[in-house]
Amino acid sequence: MSPTPKDGEPVCTAPVPATALGGPVSLALARVARLHRAAAGRGLRGLGLYPGQEFVMMHLWDKGPVRQSELIKAVELDPSTVTKMLQRLEQSGHVRRSPDPDDRRAVRVEATEQSCGLLKDVADAWSALEERTLAGLSEPEQAEFVRLLARVEGNLCTEAGDCP
Repeated sequence: MSPTPKDGEPVCTAPVPATALGGPVSLALARVARLHRAAAGRGLRGLGLYPGQEFVMMHLWDKGPVRQSELIKAVELDPSTVTKMLQRLEQSGHVRRSPDPDDRRAVRVEATEQSCGLLKDVADAWSALEERTLAGLSEPEQAEFVRLLARVEGNLCTEAGDCP
């Protein structure tokens, strides 16, 4: 039996939680995804963006005005999360929402001209994140990493029935 932990100490101190021993790859992916998202957030913070908002902006820059419902599907986030993101982006002058001229019940979202100033900064932040993420990997290792991630993504999207 292990000794009783002191106040503030974790009860379980194994380097890998026992419940994750059957899924070391899943644990590693979850940890890397969390760290990657945090690093992205640090890079975007200086631009006045929160993590995930860059995906909204990227979609709008690439596609032009879209219905909010289409945007929600494209970024694969909860509708309430996207609504909050759009409120913040609208307040900062990066997006404009208006009734869709083809269906007044629908909301159309578009990037503003002001947001175009963010485009290069977001691209630079993503490039810097890519460099930090792949530091120490050779070009062949990077290519193999991308290939393996694509295969894992394919496995998961097939299972979820949600492949693009």
